Amino acid sequence: MVIAFGDSLTAGYGVDKSQSYPSILAKLTGLNVVNAGISGETTTQGLKRLPEVLEQHQPKLVILLEGGNDVLQKVAESKIKSNLKQMIQLIKQSGASVLLVGVPEKRLFGSALDLYSELASELEIPLEEDIVASLMKRPSMKSDYVHFNQQGYQAMAEAIYEQLQNRGAVD
Repeated sequence: MVIAFGDSLTAGYGVDKSQSYPSILAKLTGLNVVNAGISGETTTQGLKRLPEVLEQHQPKLVILLEGGNDVLQKVAESKIKSNLKQMIQLIKQSGASVLLVGVPEKRLFGSALDLYSELASELEIPLEEDIVASLMKRPSMKSDYVHFNQQGYQAMAEAIYEQLQNRGAVD
């Protein structure tokens, strides 16, 4: 069981649920991937919601993609990092593995915030650092200013799948 936990980019805002990255990832991997994405969610809200999701599904792997709404709302990076760190610790304590997905800073052609690579290094977890920032720079992959279209979510699922394959998490 895999949980895709996050905000609108996980929920698949802008496309049919079957075209969300978790749905595409399930097809690519053959695994049961639960879409636990909620549009508009901040890391503070995600931290509150996470224990119940872990309890309910008892996943082996959680793909964590949170922080975009915090960036848009200008939440302090220290707060984002603290919330994500607590979420990662909760996931690890549950016995699940974590794949962290980086979120870009709020500026044209921004790359993932440094806090994502810092957390991945500090907590010794894998990081997909580039896909969200890369897709944000490509209007052909987006349905609006922030969200992806079908091709964007497909590319996102493929990048996450490749990360999981490289880590030996999937065949």
